[in-house]
Formats: sequence, structure tokens, C-alpha cells
Amino acid sequence: MNAYTLLIVLSGLVIFSYLFDLSAKHTRIPAVIMLMALGMAIRFAIDSTGVPRPGIVDILPALGNIGLIMIVFEGGLDLVYDRSKNVLIRKAFLSALGLLLITTGSIASLLHGLTGLSWLICVANAIPLSVISSAVAIPSVTHLDRNSREFVVYESSLSDILGIVAFNFVVSNESFGAAAFGHLTLEIVAVIILSAVFCMALLWLLGRITHSVKFFLIMAILVLVYAVGKQFHLSTLVVVLAFGLFLANAPLIPFAWFKERFLYPHFDKDLGQMHQLSRESAFLLRTFFFVLFGYTILPGELEDTHMLLLASVMLALTLLLRALFLKFALRMDIRTLVYITPRGLISILLFLSLPERFRIPVVSTGLLFAIVIGTCTVMALGLIGAKRSIDLPVADGGE
Repeated sequence: MNAYTLLIVLSGLVIFSYLFDLSAKHTRIPAVIMLMALGMAIRFAIDSTGVPRPGIVDILPALGNIGLIMIVFEGGLDLVYDRSKNVLIRKAFLSALGLLLITTGSIASLLHGLTGLSWLICVANAIPLSVISSAVAIPSVTHLDRNSREFVVYESSLSDILGIVAFNFVVSNESFGAAAFGHLTLEIVAVIILSAVFCMALLWLLGRITHSVKFFLIMAILVLVYAVGKQFHLSTLVVVLAFGLFLANAPLIPFAWFKERFLYPHFDKDLGQMHQLSRESAFLLRTFFFVLFGYTILPGELEDTHMLLLASVMLALTLLLRALFLKFALRMDIRTLVYITPRGLISILLFLSLPERFRIPVVSTGLLFAIVIGTCTVMALGLIGAKRSIDLPVADGGE
């Protein structure tokens, strides 16, 4: 493939992704489904014509991680805090944590019963299948009312972060005694401190860069901090979300010394430009990631009836647990939110990060693909029938 052919392919993918996004607003079919289908079609076309297959699959994890950073950062920039959102944020956190734990436990029990392998291995394989994907959920709920949309942004972003924390904890420990949980506590404290220091330092730097190029520098530093933290098994996605939230809410900080030292005259303009840059970068990276993931799928993997049956059971279990948890634990209206539990980019990244000793044949790429397609399809059908003005009621009047 020469340079001009590659340019044609890459620009064509971006155009198709843009058209998929436009059609998703009318059909409610998530663009990621069409992107993965496009990747499978490209794979089929290459295999049918005998053209040498390009070796581009190895960049999938790196591309996905950068895409995840941009998507979570963009989600943070969308969230402007006010005190009236305390109930919504608390419920989003409880939903993300509670559903991650009970869904992981249920899928791990299913895998343990099928394979007889250790609980540690089964839990490690269940976590990627239990994390809500912010990369899919956030772009899919733009037409919902503001409360529902913000709940999904908080819940899916927190689910990503908690899923990464849980996954790193499981694959990094052979046992779960006091030492392991003590190390986890220290890690969480370290990440919180790092987030605070990083947010202040980066905002200070942003106000003092005079070069015409500064937003990509900020993004590069953001990716660098995330990647260095991941090398030490720290959940630095928290830093990314915290920086987005910090920028979006910096004008609300009441301290005079903060406003004098950190809020500069062109802050609002820079914030708008950075938001636009992160949105378009996330779109571009999401496009290439899901096309490449669809490209990696072998058609034969989707013909295994046992795998499809297992995927169907997991999908039904996921939806049932979500409905029961939202209805009875959080006492929320589930008419729309019960369907918004897609698996996607974060599930794929965690699956690809599984150490070899944790891999089991029953949790294959085909199973992951089926779960991603199944949850996205259910979400699409749910959103098609959703009313535009469903608000999140507070069950007990004291809140």
C-alpha cells in the first residue's frame, strides 16, 4: 500500500465516521457498531482480493488509550458543578461501583462454574465484561435531558476509572490480604494528591504559554502523566477526569488568591478552544480504534454457537442486574437508563491487557465482540424508544 492509497483510506474512514455520527442522531444506532462493521468489511475485502494485510493491529492498545484519555477529558469539561447535583453525583458513583461489583461477581461465578478455574482468574476476565464504556455511552446520549445525560457521563467515567483500579488490583496481586489493600489505599491517596498538584500546575502553565501552539502541548503532558502512571500501575485516568472537571469549574472556586494567580484574561476563550480540540481528537481516535477492532475480528469466531449462547446469558444477566440495582437500590426511573450499559473501548483495552497467565479460551475475542455488539444494540433500541424529556426523579423528598 503506497502513501496515496493510505491517505485515501484514512480520509475515507474519517468521512464515513462523520456520516455514521450524523445518522446515529436520527437512527439512534451507535456509530461504534457501524465503525466495527466497517472494519470487518475492510478485513473481508482485503482477504477476498489477496492484498497483503497491513500490520497495523499492534497500535490498537496505544490508540485506544489515547482515545480514552480524550473522551474522559471531554466528559469532564462538560460537567459544571453546582450543589444541586450532589444527589445525582452520589447516585452515579454508587451505580458505577455497585454495578461493577455485582456484575463482575455474577460473571465470575458463571465462568468459575463453566471452567472450574480459580476465582482470581475468573474475576480478572469478568472485569472487562462489566465496565460501562464512556467512549460509547457519552456520545450516544446527547439527545437525552440534561440530568440523564450528566448521570451517564458521571456513571460511565467513574465506571471506567473504578474498572481500571479493580483490574490492576486483581492482576497485580496473588493474594488479597491486609498488605494488598494497604497498597491499594496508598495508590488511591497518591493519585488524589497527584491530581491536585497536576491540575494546579497545568492551569498555571496554560496561562503563561505565549507560543502559538499550546493546546497540543497540554494534551501531550496529559498523555505523558497518564502513561507514566500506568507504568507504575496507578489509575491515572482519575487525573484526566480531574483536570477536565477542574478546568470546567475553575471560575467557581471562590478564593481570591486562586483567581489572581491562575485565572488569566483569556481563560474562557482557551477553555472553549481546548474543549473543541478534545472533542475532535476524541472523534478521530474513536474512529480509527473501532475500525481497527472490527478489522481484528475473524468471521469464524462469530459462528460458535456456544460462545453466542454464553454472550446472550451474560447480556441478560447484565441488564437484569442493572434494572434491579437502579430500581431498588437507587430507586430511580429505569425506563431509559437501564439500557445505557454499553461495553466498548475500555472493555477492549482491559481485555488486551490481560496477562497470559490469566487468559482462558472461553473468554475469546469473539465473546468480547458479541458482548460489545449486544450491549450497544440494546442501548440503541432503548434510545430509539426513549422520550426526550425523561428527568431523574428523586425518590425520597428529603434529598
